Amino acid sequence: EVQLQASGGGLVQAGGSLRLFCAASGFTVEDYAMGWFRQAPGKEREEISCINTGDDYTYYADSVKGRFTLAGDSAKRTVTLEMNSLRPEDTAVYFCVAARDEYACGHADYDYWGQGTQVTVSS
Repeated sequence: EVQLQASGGGLVQAGGSLRLFCAASGFTVEDYAMGWFRQAPGKEREEISCINTGDDYTYYADSVKGRFTLAGDSAKRTVTLEMNSLRPEDTAVYFCVAARDEYACGHADYDYWGQGTQVTVSS
């Protein structure tokens, strides 16, 4: 069974940092594109970061580029998102995602979703 378990969210002051974790099971993670979406109330889902296994391309949305860093460890079956210089507009539920398409990053084609973890940034 494919499972994605996200954790690490919390409450942080503007300018602070958080690290999100995704634990994957039920599939070979090195054969999947993996990354993160976020969704704030009343807003559309936003793809914020992803890594393709097909071409090793790492995608970052303009809204987070330079502040967030994506990293994966296939042996540990984990994906992390290091978030720095957080802003109130980063407040959202963050979802770990995976795609069978090894070139999915930037195209928003994902097959599996975690349950999400809440990130709240106060001003």
